[in-house]
Amino acid sequence: MLVGWCLLLGSTAALIGCDRNQPDRAGDTIIHHRLRDKVQTLDPAEVGDTISSAVAGDIFECLYDYDYTARPYQMVPLLAADMPQISEDQTVYRIPIRQGVYFHDNPCFPDGVGRELVADDFVYAWKRIANIKNRSKSWWIFDGRIVGLDAFRDYTRDTPAEEVDYDRPVEGLYAEDDYTLVVKLVRPWPQFVMWLQYIATAPMPREAVDYYGPRIGHNPVGTGAYRLVRWQRGSYIEAERHRRYHGVVQLADGSRQQLPYIDRVFWRIIIEDQPRWLLFMRGELDMNSIPKDNFGQVISMGVEMTDQMVQRGIQLRDFDEPNTFWVGFNMADGVLGENHPLRQAISLSIDRPGFIDLFQNGRGRIAHGYIPPVMNEYDPSIAEYSSSRLDLNKARRRLAEAEQLNGGPIGPLRLAVGGTDATIRQMGQFLQNCMASIGLRVELEMFDWPTYLERLRNGSHQMFFSGWMADYPDAENFMKIYYSKNAPWPNSSQYSNPEFDAIYEQIAVMPDSPERTELYRKAQRIVVQDLPKAFVYHRISYLLHHEWVKNVVPNAYRADMNGMGLTKFYQLDTDTREHYKKTFR
Repeated sequence: MLVGWCLLLGSTAALIGCDRNQPDRAGDTIIHHRLRDKVQTLDPAEVGDTISSAVAGDIFECLYDYDYTARPYQMVPLLAADMPQISEDQTVYRIPIRQGVYFHDNPCFPDGVGRELVADDFVYAWKRIANIKNRSKSWWIFDGRIVGLDAFRDYTRDTPAEEVDYDRPVEGLYAEDDYTLVVKLVRPWPQFVMWLQYIATAPMPREAVDYYGPRIGHNPVGTGAYRLVRWQRGSYIEAERHRRYHGVVQLADGSRQQLPYIDRVFWRIIIEDQPRWLLFMRGELDMNSIPKDNFGQVISMGVEMTDQMVQRGIQLRDFDEPNTFWVGFNMADGVLGENHPLRQAISLSIDRPGFIDLFQNGRGRIAHGYIPPVMNEYDPSIAEYSSSRLDLNKARRRLAEAEQLNGGPIGPLRLAVGGTDATIRQMGQFLQNCMASIGLRVELEMFDWPTYLERLRNGSHQMFFSGWMADYPDAENFMKIYYSKNAPWPNSSQYSNPEFDAIYEQIAVMPDSPERTELYRKAQRIVVQDLPKAFVYHRISYLLHHEWVKNVVPNAYRADMNGMGLTKFYQLDTDTREHYKKTFR
């Protein structure tokens, strides 16, 4: 998943209707999240970045999820009633669907009352992604994987959009009955169940798409713990509890409690670091990361919380994130794509330790390749193959070779960054200055997040500063973004290497093993040497929350825990919050 800058579940205990236009209720508990930029869409078929997922993850659900507290991470049923029954040849999955799960109340349903989830809602959702007329950016997940789904996609190519028959049979994707989903794979896919917790695989009611049409991305209808009630674009998003939510937790004494605990969720879109920090310190935001300029205010002597933070009851959660950030090169670009010395010169010019010190307060790791150190497949020897060290003299020699290959001086080049806040601008300027130090002219292009995403996905950027957060704990997720058939998305560099592709296609059907791990590492060495990206750093997450937010458990695969389906587990001590506000405002 593109990085933005930035348990037991049982049947429902009660069936309570809810008016969509119901006003705020006195006494509701409200958690205040923050978003670093605008949300592009809340259509799960189109969500592929952490900012949009932060909201969509609380509105939509998938067949499986990670156990909230278990470490190492363990998949558990969510909308599925159990783990799948898998055929002996590992190609047929029979997935039981949980009964008593209801979509949010919404005008798209008769009388505005959400109906029960059925297996066909998954069939429809995945066919909708396959429909080429929809131009879904999530098709790469299913491409070549499910028997007959590619043929369905071909059928939609020459069929008028309004005539596409979603009831058209697909051999490998169908509802055996209302509560049984059957999926037949073209070949074994060891990561398939892991993908069934990814937001794009969430069920979609056909009624909602028919009712809202192209506005479906602004009118989400899911089964999650919260449903959208207001979206003031560029300003805030608000959701309230799903009154017929199916989730419960089993307590130690044997009793069961209904989820979610919190009544309402309010996401404020606050682009700049300092306004977010001020609101957090005033108690107006419940959770926040640490801005680079405030790190010393939080951390003392490198490891301990300062007395000020301790006195305020602020809690710190830190963990290595499974992500990698880079300067990406558009390999289809006439200047960069065929000029390996130029790409190497740029990589050798980047002061990675300086970048980490300045923007991560020294709390990051230099990236020598795309597999982050937190993952089992990480290669400790990858630095030997990488151009990730700062070497300005060698960079200038490579630039001279690049200019000779180019037939003259190079530039100006264009570097795109996603976001318009001061920190993002400073990151772009830092990289711009690194390249200037070897004589390269680089123009910085700043885009708001939705525009940056759209241009990234259609291959419009020449160079771009970006990153990837693993969607599941397997390095195969990173290999997908270098596979040639996935260009221009998620292969945003439009990189192509037949040797890499052959390895990817080999490991795609292999279960976890030492042999597969070695193939992962071999493939990474190919990419590192080809340099479609100049790898910069791996981020360590520092998440702060006030003491009145209870049940906060770090989850490295839920992007800073700013929503992402975790809000339903949080509890609030509102008395402590009010006392804090009176004391520290």
